[in-house]
Amino acid sequence: MTALRPERESGAGYGESFTDDSGYGTGGEQGTSYGQQPYGAPGTFGDGRYDNASQDSYDSYGSTGGASGDTAYLPPVDEETVALRIPGPAGSPGPAGPPERPVREEQPAAVPGGRAARRKAARQRQGRRGGSHKAVGASGASRAAQEPERASEAPLSRVEARRRARARKASPAVVASRAIGEVFITTGVLMLLFVTYQLWWTNVRAQAQAGKEVSDLQNDWANGKRNPGAFEPGQGFALLHIPKLDVVVPIAEGISSEKVLDRGMVGHYAEGALKTAMPDAKTGNFGLAGHRNTHGEPFRYINRLEPGDPIVVETQDTYYVYKMASILPVTSPSNISVLDPIPRGSGFKEPGRYITLTTCTPEFTSKYRMIVWGKMDEERPRSKGKPDALVS
Repeated sequence: MTALRPERESGAGYGESFTDDSGYGTGGEQGTSYGQQPYGAPGTFGDGRYDNASQDSYDSYGSTGGASGDTAYLPPVDEETVALRIPGPAGSPGPAGPPERPVREEQPAAVPGGRAARRKAARQRQGRRGGSHKAVGASGASRAAQEPERASEAPLSRVEARRRARARKASPAVVASRAIGEVFITTGVLMLLFVTYQLWWTNVRAQAQAGKEVSDLQNDWANGKRNPGAFEPGQGFALLHIPKLDVVVPIAEGISSEKVLDRGMVGHYAEGALKTAMPDAKTGNFGLAGHRNTHGEPFRYINRLEPGDPIVVETQDTYYVYKMASILPVTSPSNISVLDPIPRGSGFKEPGRYITLTTCTPEFTSKYRMIVWGKMDEERPRSKGKPDALVS
């Protein structure tokens, strides 16, 4: 190949000439090199933009030539030129046919003025497009807020899935705390049920049983089915009246919790070292025991009795009226001397006909015992009617 050489000094610059009758660009200023416009100048390919003049010149270069425009003009083959040239068809040694028009994006309309004006116009167009996008985005966001979310979450990675699974899984401490909480709740419910049973249901059941025993005892007396004498354990034989406390309760033989006390009755101390006299004995101490709380609680308020208050024992043939004499608020459960024929601590000094009521204290416990004593005041046969203490 030959060395580079300068082009013709005369002739129009590429892209700035006008066409003559032959269709080939001519004219222009003297000394302008053919096709040697600097890159970046308006109208050239160097700055990546086209203006109207360069586009028109390119169109004239590839359009029909001549005055008549019937025949396409091909530029002469110049094997030694270093300027841009139109490539020929594939496989041909030289250029053939008009050049294909380059594919380019649609350009905005040309703006009169220099580069600064074009840049300003481009910024204005970009601002308008951005604003429209923002408006569209805002409207889309409002529609998305109004409609329910339909898109599912993106699939999780294996690590993220494991992490979330571990987060959902309760730790041993949490499991233990839950188990302990359930135990506490269950225990609390059971305790509440037990308290309800003890304080309410046992009273309901015992009072019903005691009421039935009173009715049966009175019916048997009226029909002559029960005779005075020895009684079997658990057998009712008398009624206890405490008018001040509005108490009417059966008296049964023995102090068994299952057979007597838990059935709402009061029991007579009649066994072993705790055996006491019967009401019809000429001297002695008639000892009785009863619940202060639960199971009918017949002795709940005996602490309210005052000296002189009547305590009446009704049997099949006789009414025995005692007057309350003294009270021992607290004593040990093992203090059985309170049941002696002359009860210790009662204030009695000589043999007589006494009654002793024993129960638990403080309330709702069985730690200590409360003792109430009375002394015989009247013995009245049933044939003479009820004593004044029961009539008034």
